[in-house]
Amino acid sequence: MDADGSQTLEAQVDALMDGLRADLERLASIPSVAFPGYPAEPVLEAHDLIVSLLREAGVPAVERIDLPDTAPVIYGEIPPPHPDAPTVLLYGHYDVQPAGNPTLWLSPPFEPTPVPGVPGALRARGIADDKSNVIAHLGMLRVYGGRPPVGIKLVIEGQEEYGSPFDDYPPTDPDRFACDAMVIADLGNLRPGTPTLTTGLRGACEVMVEVRTLAEARHSGEFGGAAPDALLVLLRALAGLHDEHGDVAVPGLRRDPWEGTTYTEEEFRELASVRDGLPLIGTGSLGERLWSGPAVTVIGLDAPDVAGAASAVVPYARAKLNLRFHPLQDAKEARAALVKHLRAQRPFGIPLTVTPGDTGPGFEARTGGPAYRAALTALKEAWGTEASYVATGGSIPLVNGLARAAPGAEVLLFGAQDSMCNLHAPNERVLMSEVRNTVVAMAAFVREYAADFGAAGSRDAARDPSNPSGGAR
Repeated sequence: MDADGSQTLEAQVDALMDGLRADLERLASIPSVAFPGYPAEPVLEAHDLIVSLLREAGVPAVERIDLPDTAPVIYGEIPPPHPDAPTVLLYGHYDVQPAGNPTLWLSPPFEPTPVPGVPGALRARGIADDKSNVIAHLGMLRVYGGRPPVGIKLVIEGQEEYGSPFDDYPPTDPDRFACDAMVIADLGNLRPGTPTLTTGLRGACEVMVEVRTLAEARHSGEFGGAAPDALLVLLRALAGLHDEHGDVAVPGLRRDPWEGTTYTEEEFRELASVRDGLPLIGTGSLGERLWSGPAVTVIGLDAPDVAGAASAVVPYARAKLNLRFHPLQDAKEARAALVKHLRAQRPFGIPLTVTPGDTGPGFEARTGGPAYRAALTALKEAWGTEASYVATGGSIPLVNGLARAAPGAEVLLFGAQDSMCNLHAPNERVLMSEVRNTVVAMAAFVREYAADFGAAGSRDAARDPSNPSGGAR
């Protein structure tokens, strides 16, 4: 109890946890996969459950945003308690990745199941990514009985995992998404028990490389040694993407030292399931290799399969490349650098056909404003230790859309997942201790932010020079 006899914030959250766990299990039992070929009914069932839970938590206005070719987006709003209170936008998504091969799961993927030997762990597809974070938002609202000390805007998306035209929608409707700060809860801590703010997201693009050398396959005994082999040409070109250390050798891609926290090599080896005795590739810190430098991965290769291989010179080969680039590098610039490098290659004197694909920008958050100060205080209150800063090689395209819609808002990325939760993999799990601490952190954040924002001078600090009017009311 506090001195006035009221419950502490942590005690309030603890009293809510049984109900939050039950709601998380209900939500995670719904196979809300929004990929083509999967039924739409479970996606709509998850949508309707969240709408019901938000209304029960005191959100007075809950709407459905319907856009072409995407699942419905949940939008909710709680007005600020007074004219000078800030507005915070909360983001999450209710769709999940496909479960994949069910034989790789230790329990049915849509039956939330305790993990033996791991207290408070629950296993299910989507239980961490991102339904745990939707429940954390709900928990914060319940702490305040639907009347938090800030205005709230809720955006719960329904097709984030597959990709959605909603990513580009917020800038077309800026008044709806106007806010002073936003909490993007689609990630979490570097490791369990380590409060973590993500400050950067690498950008991503895809490039296709093709080689066609012969009209059709020709007998390797008669023609091999002189007839140009398309697969050998392609492999030689792909080998030139990296130097002898494994560092990307494409000029024009930005790479900076990483100053924040990162994995230990042992943690990374376990997370990446690197076979014993094999080295990691590249030089520099893991943070530099994973977050503030580029990575080029061959994600697909069209070539004759081994089982059906004939003794013939290969006439055609194709590869699909995925490039991850520095959070602050322009997406088109990064893609152009890779395309230029590949088009300049002439393995054995043979040109490549290089086709640019989709690209998505990276993002680097501003730090040091009142929302970041409040978040650092809140994370320490919840976990009992100072927060770490990390970036991620993954991308969340909507972040840029929301940031363009509210250019003066501070963007905070934190949540209930952790890097060891097996998201997008078999046996995804969440730790209820991390969910509990995230609810505490979110509730403490809005409390601290409201107090800091209302202090003399805070409003000026929150404004971006390109947006003199500041945030939202």
